[in-house]
Amino acid sequence: MPNDLSRRGLIGLALGAGAAGLLPASAAFALTDSQARALIGRAVNEVNAAIASGKTGPALYADFERIFTRYADVPVIGRSALGVAARSASAAQMSAFTVAFRGYLSRKYGKRFREFIGARFEVQGARPVKTFYEVKTIAFMRGQAPFEVLWHVSDRSGKDLFFNIIIEGVNMLAAERTEIGAMLDRRRGNIDALIADLKTAG
Repeated sequence: MPNDLSRRGLIGLALGAGAAGLLPASAAFALTDSQARALIGRAVNEVNAAIASGKTGPALYADFERIFTRYADVPVIGRSALGVAARSASAAQMSAFTVAFRGYLSRKYGKRFREFIGARFEVQGARPVKTFYEVKTIAFMRGQAPFEVLWHVSDRSGKDLFFNIIIEGVNMLAAERTEIGAMLDRRRGNIDALIADLKTAG
């Protein structure tokens, strides 16, 4: 079974429970299960290609950031990770935080992706949950037991994007939200200072 570090490094986006609450309760299902499955299939294929590319350092992190930008609802993820502080942040601050947060995640988890060389992911199915779809995948890693990865997919932004990942019951943004909250506390709630530090952290 993969250790906690491996689980946290699986996809680079630490996504979380709070994000679901940001989705409009009245949203209708324009998204279908096949579309949700297809999105995750494409995302997983690109992650695998990045892992197997042989790239390291900034070149690899740049690949991951492009994947996040293409397949993840980064504004929703960023707002959820920032938590209560997002309510008092200006539009300019939220925009800057989202960009810095995306880069931070790319560097932080990109450093760990090399351990997933040779991993294989299978999409098992999708089911509607409230206003989004949950796509179930199974990860197969050499020398380890297979484990479940759940992806939450929505089209609330006008495109099919994922906004949460749960690995064997571990909600990834919940953990990242705690970490970002602690970072903000150490900066006495100064969002601009957090943004500046996130640009080089990871």
